[in-house]
Amino acid sequence: MPTADELISPDSIRRLAVVLQEAAPGTSRWHAVEDSSTTLGPLGLGERARAVADALLADSGHDFERLAHAVRQALSRADLTGWMIWPVTEAVAVAATESGTGGHFDAGLDLLARLTPRLTGEFALRTFLNADLDRTLATALTWTDSPDPAVRRLASEGSRPKLPWARQVPELNRNPAATVPLLDRLHTDASQDVRRSVANHLNDISRLDAELAAGTAARWLRHAEPTTPALVRHAMRTLVKKGEPAALELVGFHGNPGELSVVGPLLAETAVPLGGAIDFTAHITNVSAGPVSLAIDYVIHHMKANGKTAPKVFKLTKRSLAPGESAEVRRTHSFRPISTRVYYPGAHAVHLQINGHEFGLTGFSLLETEEAP
Repeated sequence: MPTADELISPDSIRRLAVVLQEAAPGTSRWHAVEDSSTTLGPLGLGERARAVADALLADSGHDFERLAHAVRQALSRADLTGWMIWPVTEAVAVAATESGTGGHFDAGLDLLARLTPRLTGEFALRTFLNADLDRTLATALTWTDSPDPAVRRLASEGSRPKLPWARQVPELNRNPAATVPLLDRLHTDASQDVRRSVANHLNDISRLDAELAAGTAARWLRHAEPTTPALVRHAMRTLVKKGEPAALELVGFHGNPGELSVVGPLLAETAVPLGGAIDFTAHITNVSAGPVSLAIDYVIHHMKANGKTAPKVFKLTKRSLAPGESAEVRRTHSFRPISTRVYYPGAHAVHLQINGHEFGLTGFSLLETEEAP
């Protein structure tokens, strides 16, 4: 992945100053923008965007009309493009929301939509959302009818509750249902990029309100387009990993506890040295009159430093079983030290998780002594 210095680079910011000067020579000399290119060295990507945005605001006197005029003029040039767009969108958002004028707020959103095809305006949209959520979402709803897929994507991506790299919008965390009308408009979009944004957005919602996310996906599937099942699978990935039964059923796994006979997990040993492994098997039989489709995981309850255990889900396999059919599953789970997990000796446990339901909690001990090399 390119570094921050390769994306918002000193050279790109010097070019931004030239673009603005040549496009709108009477607005400012853009000296602060040019000077900011010399201060980017130690800054991360988001910090670079904010530093250059501050320089744009300084050069325009925090005057939205002056800044917006220069940006509109620069939009006529093909070289206003790439990662220099991020600080421009941030400056537009701050100037528009700080002016206190409703007309500037709406004009700022319009300018954001014009800028977003050059890179994206998703990060700057957060400033508008935090300033006036309802007004911003109302405008975003109109973007869902835009002929430009970049603008339609902005409506979904910019309003994601957990957008990576972006500042938080606390009200979206408190009320994740606020953005569902946008997703309802966009989940069958012709653009794969837009649909992927919708799936990621619904996945964000699933981390805040699992019932809302699964219910929304189920509603879409009742009137599905050919692209809808794939979108739902991507959107439900967090809930599927957690073993949420409703999400698992939406992506094609069916079979409830009453339809299964499960023996296990059966452990080869009930104590394992640090650095060793446990081996277990399990037998699963479909005792129902119809076929079942199973997502079979297992959960290790690890001992923590505070003396309590915490569960961790691990993928095992997927199986389809006809009526009366059985399957045996096996797994070796290592306790060899790794950089991402610290193992503590003491009482542990393992259980199967089949279509989100727990079967056969079985205890074992992780010993303090290490396995001999």
